[in-house]
Amino acid sequence: MSENGLPSLGNVTPAEADSVRAAIAIPAHVVQAKGHGHGGTAMALAPLAHVLYQRILRHNPHNPHWLGRDRLVLSAGHASLLLYVQLFLTGYGLELDDLAKSRTLGSRTPGHPELGHTPGIEMSTGPLGQGVASAVGMALAARRERALFAPDSDLLDTTIWAIAGDGCMQEGVSGEASSLAGTLGLDNLVLIWDDNNVTIDSTGEAAFSEDVRGRYTAYGWRVLEIDDASNLDQIEAVLAEAQSRDGRPTFVAIRSVIGAPSAEFSGKPAAHSGGFGDDDVSAIKTALGFAPDAPLDALVTDDGLSFARGALARGQAFEDEWTAAMACWKAAEPEAARAWHAFRNPDAAAPLSALNEIELPAVGTPSATRKLNSVVVKALQNVSSLWGGSADLAGSTGVDVPGFAVTASNPGGEFIRFGIREHAMAAILNGIAIQGPWRPFASTYLVFSDYMRPSIRLAALMQLPVVYVFTHDSVAVGEDGPTHQPVEQIASLRTVPGLDVVRPADAAEVVSVWKRLIARPAGPTALVFSRQDVPVLHERDHLDAKVAHGGYVAWQHGDGLDLALIATGSEVSFALEAAETLAVEGVAVRVISMPSVEWFAASDASYREMVLPASIAARVAVEAGRGDAWYRWVGLDGEVVSVEEFGESGSGAQVMARRGITLDAVLRASRRALGAGRAAHGSD
Repeated sequence: MSENGLPSLGNVTPAEADSVRAAIAIPAHVVQAKGHGHGGTAMALAPLAHVLYQRILRHNPHNPHWLGRDRLVLSAGHASLLLYVQLFLTGYGLELDDLAKSRTLGSRTPGHPELGHTPGIEMSTGPLGQGVASAVGMALAARRERALFAPDSDLLDTTIWAIAGDGCMQEGVSGEASSLAGTLGLDNLVLIWDDNNVTIDSTGEAAFSEDVRGRYTAYGWRVLEIDDASNLDQIEAVLAEAQSRDGRPTFVAIRSVIGAPSAEFSGKPAAHSGGFGDDDVSAIKTALGFAPDAPLDALVTDDGLSFARGALARGQAFEDEWTAAMACWKAAEPEAARAWHAFRNPDAAAPLSALNEIELPAVGTPSATRKLNSVVVKALQNVSSLWGGSADLAGSTGVDVPGFAVTASNPGGEFIRFGIREHAMAAILNGIAIQGPWRPFASTYLVFSDYMRPSIRLAALMQLPVVYVFTHDSVAVGEDGPTHQPVEQIASLRTVPGLDVVRPADAAEVVSVWKRLIARPAGPTALVFSRQDVPVLHERDHLDAKVAHGGYVAWQHGDGLDLALIATGSEVSFALEAAETLAVEGVAVRVISMPSVEWFAASDASYREMVLPASIAARVAVEAGRGDAWYRWVGLDGEVVSVEEFGESGSGAQVMARRGITLDAVLRASRRALGAGRAAHGSD
């Protein structure tokens, strides 16, 4: 700070100084006016954000989706005003009134940034560390795109920027992802750490005394330093160096004072959230050269706004230059340009054709669904945008595609070795999907989906076309015991809004499931496959269409109106065997295979009624996991054959039997349901 209390901005014009002063004052005013929000970090990092948007980033406010732009992810999403202020100043379409309405219902400026809600926002952030890990994914995707299509051109050489705070650095997901980024040499990635030594409860050293710079050096990152968080020239010089390529990702530590220039709150945990009080905000405005009672519109001078809106002309010039260079590249490299255009405008015809050519095992052949999925993934590798890897389990989960892994020297690799980093793996997938148009996938055992849950939730919130390949789907995992036997995971995943959970019954359903995924590439999908062999079921007409509806009548005796047996995954074969036994006893039974509850629920009511008529009172659901949610489909008087406690160590068949997933259990439940249904019918 200078002697008169103004930030030491360096050698800047009065108009530029006005722009920065406004960016500092607005968060203080807005948060105080509404009584809630996070102004401290937005104030402290306003000079940094100004330099990014005015001097460093390639971006065009006229076209927030310009393909040649750099990306900026605010991992410390609570500081959303930091971005919103710059999006207003530089001309992305926000108005001062949008800033005033931040964090209010229906506003364009929600409490944390949301993808698709506010122009210029690259990712939904807020859960700390997620933005760091997803930025790694964005950098991976951008670097691979360049390596495959334009390795000798700068056209696709964009820089991914992320801003993180102490909280992001403490969350394990950021460490996992940063470790991988260093291993893979992602030199198109810059992570800026707001080193203010403050968290919500205390100053940083109370729970965070490590050498963060040393940690990132050990990860293999280049580490740079900004000592004066208000000196625009110093900030620019360091960030310009950061975006230069030297084979390593870059970590920039910026020493800031949260809440500056507040006399009362600077550098204190209380600056994290909430208003600073009328007197303190008046003093802040005075220190910045405004009247102490200046309203919001008085904080933005004509000269300051005019300077900031220079980003519009500069951004359009960036895009025009890029467009011209793209035209030259297309003329000089027509084959590469055609390949890139096809990548950016994917056609479902080729992958669907590849799926149609897959030869299924003969009916009755025992085959784990993970095995056929492995065939599918390999078939789609070179004819679709599917790209991903596993958490050190590629061979076991069946996603060991041919080719070479992504490395620092092979950025265009056919697959990613995520290492044993499930949380980061899922978050990285989100970044790959945001960067697009890859259809990213990742694979691990179903029980470890718990490690991935926060990132899965964000994928669902953003409706990203991510595919999770989960195998070892039940207590049938066997000898590894209850720590590795999923019981509650499928039911838990089904509670995530916007996530499709799909558990195919056999090899044929696996192929049909993938046909729907290819034809409708929207939103995240959790594919759940068996480790144990399950029989390939009988031939079923129009299976692709039936599976796409999420549920269908796989077999029935007579009109099938006495009893409905609903099953999913490996338990469909149990249901079919039970149905055949009951049919001999004269029961008009139908077996409904329901690979996806979400797809079935989304089907029109007439289709659902055709498959599961309301007139069927006797209903039984069968699944080797927690069964609470199945009562939606069988009714409170229905029966659910499920696993309601953890497993044991033993063979898969033994544990399934010990936990009640047997033919006899299905038969007993069916007879109880039939008895209850007949009793209810008789009492009408």
